[in-house]
Amino acid sequence: MARARDLLLGAVAGAGATWLMDLATTKVYDLEPKEVQDRENEARGDKTAYEIAAEKLASFGNVALDEDQRKSLGNAIHWSLGISAGVLFGALRPHFRTPGSGVLYGLAFWLLADEVALTALGLTAPPQEFPWQTHVRGVIGHVVLGAAIESAFLATEAMEGALEG
Repeated sequence: MARARDLLLGAVAGAGATWLMDLATTKVYDLEPKEVQDRENEARGDKTAYEIAAEKLASFGNVALDEDQRKSLGNAIHWSLGISAGVLFGALRPHFRTPGSGVLYGLAFWLLADEVALTALGLTAPPQEFPWQTHVRGVIGHVVLGAAIESAFLATEAMEGALEG
């Protein structure tokens, strides 16, 4: 039963953490100089990795997406990935009990997803084509993601302990 609870809690925590990550990364992006934003947009072809994933997914069914559909499906993919990150943390939780494990999880997720998988899947240009500020923003966002997911687990565990004791 605890396993199913951890997976469900992970999904909810992943959704909340995705929301927080988006707030953090949007704020950092808004603080970046316009020339940095322009260099990033040029490197990604003015589309997010999730929008490109949406186009590739639609192409499997010979479906052409308009801009709104591409953005909507890309956003759904982004949120699905964030929720899945929470579910994975829930599955790994028995092995991640060290304080700060969420931060390490977020860093690992950033490295594997943003810096490796997105390029390997053809969803973004190689990391070296992006300004360093893009990578820092990614680290910040994923640290927020991991810390928020872990915080949901710590809060739940603390409440359970208080109810038992």
